[in-house]
Amino acid sequence: MSRRNGSAGSGVSTAAVFGEVLKHFREAALLTQEGLAGRIPCDRSHVARVEAGTRVPTDGFAKSCDELLSTGGVLMRLWGRIDWYPQVEHPDWFRRRAEMDEVAVALREYQERLIPGLLQTGDYVRALFARVASGSEVEERARARLSRQRRFLAEDGPLYIAVLDESCLRNVVGSPGTMWDQCAHLLRLGQRPNIRVQVAPASFSGLLRPNVSMSLIDLPDGHRWVYSESLDRGHFTDDPTVYTRHSHAYDVLRADALSVRESAALISDAMKGYEQHEQARTLRGDLDQEQLQRRKRRQLHRNSPRFPRSRPGPRQQSP
Repeated sequence: MSRRNGSAGSGVSTAAVFGEVLKHFREAALLTQEGLAGRIPCDRSHVARVEAGTRVPTDGFAKSCDELLSTGGVLMRLWGRIDWYPQVEHPDWFRRRAEMDEVAVALREYQERLIPGLLQTGDYVRALFARVASGSEVEERARARLSRQRRFLAEDGPLYIAVLDESCLRNVVGSPGTMWDQCAHLLRLGQRPNIRVQVAPASFSGLLRPNVSMSLIDLPDGHRWVYSESLDRGHFTDDPTVYTRHSHAYDVLRADALSVRESAALISDAMKGYEQHEQARTLRGDLDQEQLQRRKRRQLHRNSPRFPRSRPGPRQQSP
């Protein structure tokens, strides 16, 4: 995955700073890139790219380097202070949306099929990216997405209202366990003062739902945008007439959907379903394991050597 080494007007990116610090401690420890890679372990090219600021390291990588290079935890502390999301190269349209999220004073979203990125758990994100990527790229993409959440999850975060089509809760991403955790996460986030989560249930056939997922974004300067996505691009419009029309439709949808409390009850019901599914799967696994053990015992019994049993002869009667 390609990266940016710096944004316009800046000399060096924070990723490059991390790379320089890593290189300093590596050379102080008299280790080559290959030598450090062999101890982590990872490819030498991975160390080289991190030092060049072209690869986003994981927290595990930073922790391992701290231990191997005896830095006293410097790299891990630096890693925790860096917002890695801007380091990831995105299509222009997605970068534009991410930049809006960084300054938005209010965000209202409608989402279908998938939980919105700002509300996803780490396991949910990784399961999503595992469909289109593999290896370290999955972790890098996941960290980039999760870093977008920090501003909205802060105590003074901007207003964020999400109306979820019920399909978001029913479309299994990862495993039932992953979905259980995701639903629990939604319930926790919905208790934050700046976040509201509502569900548009499938049983409400009269709801006027948008035909695509969309966002209404309010910026500090009063500028307001409508954002939606198609398969491979994002769509922006700040036409006041279009914004008013979509805002009106959103407000009607939100009013007709389940309330926050009713939505929490539906999310809890979905959690119970996933919990029962996990219990049933565990039970099936235990039964399968028991049956396997029985087959092995029967096979062992059939394959064991057979010895003739000594039978008592006929009893002789005393004269």
